Amino acid sequence: MYLCNSKTFATTKMIEDKNPQRTSIAQLGEFGLIDHLTKNFSINQPSTIKGIGDDAAVLDFGDKKIIVSTDLLIEGVHFDLAYMPLKHLGYKAVVANISDICAMNAKATQITVSVAVSNRFPLEALEDLFDGITVASQEYNVDVIGGDTTSSQKGLIISITAIGQADESELVYRNGAKETNLLVVSGDIGAAYMGLQVLEREKQVFQVNPNSQPDLEAYTYLIERQLRPEARKDVRTLLHALEIKPTAMIDISDGLSSEIMHICKQSKVGCNLYEDKLPLDPQLINVCEEFNIDATTVAINGGEDYELLFTIAMEDFEKIKGNPNFTIIGHITQESEGIHLVTRANTKIPLKARGWDAIAEE
Repeated sequence: MYLCNSKTFATTKMIEDKNPQRTSIAQLGEFGLIDHLTKNFSINQPSTIKGIGDDAAVLDFGDKKIIVSTDLLIEGVHFDLAYMPLKHLGYKAVVANISDICAMNAKATQITVSVAVSNRFPLEALEDLFDGITVASQEYNVDVIGGDTTSSQKGLIISITAIGQADESELVYRNGAKETNLLVVSGDIGAAYMGLQVLEREKQVFQVNPNSQPDLEAYTYLIERQLRPEARKDVRTLLHALEIKPTAMIDISDGLSSEIMHICKQSKVGCNLYEDKLPLDPQLINVCEEFNIDATTVAINGGEDYELLFTIAMEDFEKIKGNPNFTIIGHITQESEGIHLVTRANTKIPLKARGWDAIAEE
């Protein structure tokens, strides 16, 4: 099966080539492997004093605040290599972590990369993975400054830690939302989840008929959002240009409903989310109809969009109104009023956090 998309790295097969070049990782040894996989990483950030090659990295941030976030990705839980090319996986793993730094209104500057692999993966597979990591590090201008490699009894495990910096006055937390604040989201939501549904469906078709070559042209945007998402590093710059500092912010990795609940819980406020304000891509709406799935349900519960959800003061409405990068989707209320979805029929429904839960999925 081929996933055709001009924006992706290349056309890729659902199943790996049956006769690829295979170089045993054991031939290189741990340190030889590290040298081989990290040879293309370069140092570009002035805050990186020492990167790969010592017991620890050394960073100099001066008066800046340091922000650190880490994620663990496990094969069979967070990704499926039946349709996730390793190069895309490396890129996405970096994006997921950088998105957390962006959600603090900070700039990502460094990452560390740790992987655990079983002996079913040859060197060439790890090269593909690290090619994606390299492309992402260049795209987001972050230095790869260290990490670790170890063996796994089965499958692939990736852990990436992202480090960022910001002035204390720039940082935005989850707990700053205030009553009457506006609830705003960047980009559109739900597409990554539906991209996953398309890929899962085609995987099942492929398993029944390996000769099947489905036409995925109608799903290119959704698949792109699932396989090669982007962190919204531009939001910080856009908001600064508008002279807006969010009062609270979070990235949409587990689903809009879950992220709203996080902000409301930590800020001790309520919220009204308006169904008719949700930003949905036309391709998402069409595919939801094809799958007979409610688009609103997908938009508020689907994860991995890596858009930013934030609150702003009511006074900033005129600054952001009509901006194509952002959509006002609701407003903050008193905690006692609760957290609700206001439907198109103007009915209030209690909003529940039904986003993706890594622990529940295991």
